[in-house]
Amino acid sequence: MKNTFLAALIFSLSLLSFPVFSQTESETELLGLPGDNLDLFAVLDLFQKSKTIEDFEKSLNEEKTGINNLDLNLDNKVDFIKVVTKQEDNDFTFILQVDVTDKETQDVAVILLSKDKNDKVTMQIVGDVDLYGKDYVIEPKPPVTVNPGYIGNKTDTVKVDAPTTVVVVESAPIVQYVYSPVYVPYYPPYYYAYYPPYFRAFTIVAIGVYRHNNYYHHGGYHGGGYGNTVVVHNTNNFNNYNNSRNRSNTVNHNKANGNYNRNNNSNNRNNVSNNKSNVSNNRNNVSNNKSNVSNNRNNVSNNKSNVSNNKSNFSGNRNNTSNNMTKGTSQTRKSTTNQTMGSSRTRSGGNFSGGSRGGGGGRRR
Repeated sequence: MKNTFLAALIFSLSLLSFPVFSQTESETELLGLPGDNLDLFAVLDLFQKSKTIEDFEKSLNEEKTGINNLDLNLDNKVDFIKVVTKQEDNDFTFILQVDVTDKETQDVAVILLSKDKNDKVTMQIVGDVDLYGKDYVIEPKPPVTVNPGYIGNKTDTVKVDAPTTVVVVESAPIVQYVYSPVYVPYYPPYYYAYYPPYFRAFTIVAIGVYRHNNYYHHGGYHGGGYGNTVVVHNTNNFNNYNNSRNRSNTVNHNKANGNYNRNNNSNNRNNVSNNKSNVSNNRNNVSNNKSNVSNNRNNVSNNKSNVSNNKSNFSGNRNNTSNNMTKGTSQTRKSTTNQTMGSSRTRSGGNFSGGSRGGGGGRRR
């Protein structure tokens, strides 16, 4: 009974090592499009926290950031996303692009940054229609304010909870930079098969794991797909971008044939397979723990036997000590007796020697 309880306890604890995925509706919704592998909420959050455009491009493509999981050419490796800048007065357009082949470029998304005559700044990211569908627009949530002049019914108490994250666009590091005198336009020197030294084409992760890891970026933003009510503010800026938008025939071919969905499903199957392997390993660990418990019991039994043997040895050592002490005392007594006899003989010999010398002296002339 104890063994069964111990095994169940160990198995239960081992399950805690598995990743836990939230099952909220926002996390489980998928577009069924290539854009599922690039979370634009996370992209916009990274953008507004970056110090420069080049810094944004680098962080976006680093593996440790975990935001870029895009694979448009289906080689199971993450594509390098470069950031192209266009500017007209106070209107900026930052275009995220992937060189799918040496001859084809696909626009992924565009970040629109504008400042009006009152220095009010708006920041939005719009997903490309081929990758995210129509009207996929994300922007920071507006701060929640309460009218201090409104009293209403005094018997009613209304509590307004502000968003967990408030993004003040004008204070964002990237906004401060591009509208400062020290701003220098950035033009990426990279193209297909030629990338910066920090970038390596790391393996993409399963779509479920990717979305779970980046969901925490969603707190300060709203928009996206499925009932999105956010619209593009600066339509002139966006329309100017659309006039030179890049599309890839390879991407459209893969999309039309459902290759992106199959690739995501394949990655999810591999993830399930890995989880099954983990369960199998945990079962083996439980079995090994049972063996360890059995071995420990045997060790306890052996230790008891060793204690018993040690007691017997200790008893034998005490008997040996007693015998040695008895023998030593007897030998000491014999030695003392011999010394007494030797002393007596020595005294007798001395008297005899003195008598001879005395006799000789009497014979002297």
